[in-house]
Amino acid sequence: MRKVVRGVGVVSIGKMAAVLYAAIGLIAGLILAAFGSLGGLASMAAGERGAGLFGMFFGVGAIIICPILYAVLGALVWMLLAALFNLAVGFIGGIEFEVD
Repeated sequence: MRKVVRGVGVVSIGKMAAVLYAAIGLIAGLILAAFGSLGGLASMAAGERGAGLFGMFFGVGAIIICPILYAVLGALVWMLLAALFNLAVGFIGGIEFEVD
């Protein structure tokens, strides 16, 4: 049986992208936090107390900021792509696929 996709929900695509990109942002934030903490510890060991604390706080802040930033930007980009898809489908007529 052939089915035709004639459009997608822009907001639903945005919500799904936000969740997926927030997860990716959390992973990126954890990686940045690890490097920031290691850099902060190395600076503190070298006697640079202010730079060390800044590096450690930057690392912890990345765990909060990265998921939010990734989620917002990912949702906006994918909503734009979904809107462009809907526009293109209007000219082309849809995408056919088969299901059983």
